[in-house]
Amino acid sequence: MSAAHWRRAMNTQSPGVKVTVSTQPAAVSGNVSRTSRYSAPAYQSTGWWSRLWAPVHLRHWIVMLMVLLYPAVASPFFTYQIGAQSLALGLIALSLTFLGGYGGMVSLSQMTVAGLSSYLIAIFGTSSMQAISLGWPWWLAAIFAMLISVVFATLIGWLSIRTEGIHTIMITLAIGVAFFYLTQQNYGLFNGFQGFSKIGAPTVGEVDFTDPVAFYFLALGCALAGYWAVKYLVRAPFGLALQGIRDNARRMNSLGFNVTAHRLAAHAFAGLLASVGGILLVWYNNRVSPGSINTGALINVLVIAVLGGMKHPLGAFIGAITFVLLQNFAIDLVDRQRFNLVIGGVFLLIVFFSPDGLLGLWQKFRSRWLTTSPAPASESRRA
Repeated sequence: MSAAHWRRAMNTQSPGVKVTVSTQPAAVSGNVSRTSRYSAPAYQSTGWWSRLWAPVHLRHWIVMLMVLLYPAVASPFFTYQIGAQSLALGLIALSLTFLGGYGGMVSLSQMTVAGLSSYLIAIFGTSSMQAISLGWPWWLAAIFAMLISVVFATLIGWLSIRTEGIHTIMITLAIGVAFFYLTQQNYGLFNGFQGFSKIGAPTVGEVDFTDPVAFYFLALGCALAGYWAVKYLVRAPFGLALQGIRDNARRMNSLGFNVTAHRLAAHAFAGLLASVGGILLVWYNNRVSPGSINTGALINVLVIAVLGGMKHPLGAFIGAITFVLLQNFAIDLVDRQRFNLVIGGVFLLIVFFSPDGLLGLWQKFRSRWLTTSPAPASESRRA
């Protein structure tokens, strides 16, 4: 089967349908057999508009209404400390969900990319260290921070995609640890262990994004853009090819797809998501230091992604909300020093009962409830 036939098959595939290529020698050229992995939706992905709006259901509009009305019913603490922080962390975890869930590449350097973006905002923009910061306008500093972070993420991908499994995890972890020690020991560029402070969110016109409600909507807009970008890409030819590479890279290479280029592009896109999350975090915390990108921070992103569900883009934000709630309220039950014990216990329980995270647990409960619910009266009479 030619690469052109494969591309045409993927362009007309419904999301949630697994494509397998017939390997029989007598098969007709272009023959593609479909085996359902999940229940296939009723629509066909025929264009970019369909791929963008096809996954929108009533529940999405309900969730949208809830997150828009959240600041009206929540206190400034819950709006800023819980809502905005969860959205920023969720965006970074979303980059890992995209790489791991759809590309099969688990990277522990996503917080490193986000941390680099945070540092670049402090270096290019304004901070307490006027001797290091260049004082650029915030929008120019943000653009350069994202561009350099995407290049850095692509370089990480170039080094890590040559391996698989545990070796990829160890390479990305080593890069993250190396960058942590670099920022801790370098004073000329990163200001050592003190880092940078007084890096507040900007003011655009009459909107001051240091206000909790304004910053919440800024984080919400960035999170929604990242979420829909992932939902669009995984239904586009690039995303379908990436999932095929995840399942069988050798076969996709034999069909004419450049496996290395697809994986590098996935790392670049994930780096863009992580860099935006890093900018939001540095504006949220008003500072950045090596403690923001230490080993614990690298592992926390993985924990957030697994808690919510690595196979679902929404799982990154659900895991972030769970993590932030435990981070803020676990100290009421245990000492602050034992917070990691609580996180580890919750993580083990969720993974033990649902390897697909909280969303997987919800889907199990929903499917069991639907199977045990009584049949409608019309079906009973028909039976």
